[in-house]
Amino acid sequence: MKIKALRALHLDKPKHKPATPPSRSSWWEEAEVANPLSGFPRFKPHRKLWLPPFEETWVEVKLEDGTTGLGMTHHGRATAALIDDYFAPRLLGEDGLAVEHLNDMLRRLSVPFGSTGLASYAVSALDLALWDARGKASGKPVYELLGGTPDRAPLLCYATGNDLDWYQALGFRAFKLACPYGPADGLTGLRQNEAFVARARATIGDECDLMLDCWMAFDVEYAVALAERLRPYRLTWIEECLIPEDFDAHVALRERLPWQTLATGEHWTTTFPFQWAASHHVVDILQPDLAWCGGLTACWQIEALAQAAGLRVILHGGGNNVFGQHFSYAARTAHLTEFFVGTHPGVPLEQAGHLPGQALPKNGYLRPIDAPGFGLEIPAKWFTPFR
Repeated sequence: MKIKALRALHLDKPKHKPATPPSRSSWWEEAEVANPLSGFPRFKPHRKLWLPPFEETWVEVKLEDGTTGLGMTHHGRATAALIDDYFAPRLLGEDGLAVEHLNDMLRRLSVPFGSTGLASYAVSALDLALWDARGKASGKPVYELLGGTPDRAPLLCYATGNDLDWYQALGFRAFKLACPYGPADGLTGLRQNEAFVARARATIGDECDLMLDCWMAFDVEYAVALAERLRPYRLTWIEECLIPEDFDAHVALRERLPWQTLATGEHWTTTFPFQWAASHHVVDILQPDLAWCGGLTACWQIEALAQAAGLRVILHGGGNNVFGQHFSYAARTAHLTEFFVGTHPGVPLEQAGHLPGQALPKNGYLRPIDAPGFGLEIPAKWFTPFR
C-alpha cells in the first residue's frame, strides 16, 4: 500500500488544569540535578537554563487507502525541516507497510550529512508513524505485530523523580532518583549524594528497587568514587554516568566497577552504539529512546542484540508514551518500564492531561490499550502544519 502523503505537524494540545490542587510543588521545578554543564556556574542551578527550547515534532503519514499513522520526536523546526524538505519527498510512492525496508532506506539517506543526532530523531518519527499505519491497516495493536500477546501480565513500572512519598502513594514500588551533585561539587557533593540516597533507601525500605540517574554528569573517577560510597544502599543500577560518545570511558568504568549493574543508552542514536556496547560488555541494561534512536524498527533490532548478548532493554521513558508502552509490552528483555511522574504531589496521574489513547500506570503496573496501531486518538484539530 503506497504512501500518498507525509508531513511534519505541530501539536497544539489544549491547556489543561488539574481539578485537584497540589499538596506541594514537585522536585523538578527548581531542584538542581547533576548534568554535563554543572561545571559552568551560569548553567549549573537547573537544566532549564540551557536545554534547547524546541517543541515536539509530530509526523502524519497517509496511505493510498486513507489509512493514517502518527509518530513523534523532538527538536521542533530542525527535525521538521529534515522530514518535510528531505525525507518525505523520497518516501512518497513507496510501500508504506514495508516499514523495516523504509527504515533502512531512511538511515542510508542520512549518511551524507550524518545518520546520528537530529537525523536519527527525524527518522524515528517517520518510523513510528509507519508502524502506526501498519497496525491500523492490519487491525492489530503494534505490540501484536511484534509478537506480543494480550495475555501477558501488565508491566511493572518504576517511577523516576525525587518525590518518593508521592510515588509510593500512587502505588509504585520501584524508584529512580535524579542525582543532585557531580564532580563540580567535590567531596561535599559526594557526601551530599550519599546522604540523599541513604534517605531514599530509608523511605522506601529494603524490598524496593532503587536506581540512580546520573545524566551524563560524571567522569570515570567520580563515578567510581560515588558507586563505592553507595554500595551499602544496594542500587539496582547506576545510569548514564558518562558523556555518551566517550566509549573508552565506558570500557574503563566497566573494568573499575565489575560488581555494579550499569545502564545507559538514552542519548545514543542509531543501532551502532548499542551493537558496540553489547559486543564489548560495557553495560548490563540498554536504554534507547525510540523517538530518538531510529524508531521502533531500530529498537527492535536492539532488542535482538540484547537477547543474543544476555542483556536487558529498558526504554528511556518507555511508560510515558504509547510507542514505548507497545514496545515494552512485546519485548522479552523488558522486565521494567520507566514512568516519569510529571504531576505535582497530590495531583492524580489521570489529571495530568495525557494524550487520548495513552494508558496510565495503576498501582505501579501498566498495560497498553488494545486499539489498532498505537491507539492514539488525537483530534485532527489539534494539529497544524509545522511552521
